[in-house]
Amino acid sequence: MTLRIEEPASGVMLLTLDRPAQRNAIDLALADALAAALAEFEAEPRWRAGVVTGAPPAFCAGLDLKAFSAPDAPRNRVTEVIVAIAGRHKPMIAAVNGAAYTGGLEIAISCDFIIAAESARFADTHAKIGALSGSGMGSRLPRAVGARFARQMMLTCAPIDAATALRVGLANEVVADDALLPRAIELAALMAGHDPEIVGIAKQVVDRGTEATLAEAIAIEREALARRKAQGAMTWKR
Repeated sequence: MTLRIEEPASGVMLLTLDRPAQRNAIDLALADALAAALAEFEAEPRWRAGVVTGAPPAFCAGLDLKAFSAPDAPRNRVTEVIVAIAGRHKPMIAAVNGAAYTGGLEIAISCDFIIAAESARFADTHAKIGALSGSGMGSRLPRAVGARFARQMMLTCAPIDAATALRVGLANEVVADDALLPRAIELAALMAGHDPEIVGIAKQVVDRGTEATLAEAIAIEREALARRKAQGAMTWKR
């Protein structure tokens, strides 16, 4: 098994990367399992929020370099999965335990926000291994931590701890390791309990707005509100 799928709360999909001996590094089997799970998450109304985490001792060490050592290895399959995580219409939390390195960091920052365990460590080691990201690291990381700190992470490849991740805005919260999943599931359940249409619209407003200028972002928000008002009163019963 490379990926565990559970429902720890109503409407919440918990995805656990499950290659602990390889620090949950992504091979083809895990990439394909993630792709299938994400497709179900998007298509099935039952799922309204998600959490992605890793089987201890790590969140995800990135690409399994042994599995992708051949020059013609289909690394694009991993890129497609990370792009799919970022392109979701439903909210997903990264519950980061241990190392979230390179591809693992890309998975984490492609989620809507990060809850970090005290053991969490974050690093972008693309430059160290002589590679470049094709999955949006150079675009998403500066939006998360600012351009200056993104340069520090990307050019030095030095890891940062959970406290630093919280300080620079990469993580929303830092909790004890044994409180990580309960807290992430609690937050996902709160989101899953709201009107999924409103949650989707609000997420889209933030997603599109952060990619725009302030004037464009305000216009996007007004457009969404006008569209919703045209559909009738904002009421929803669970």
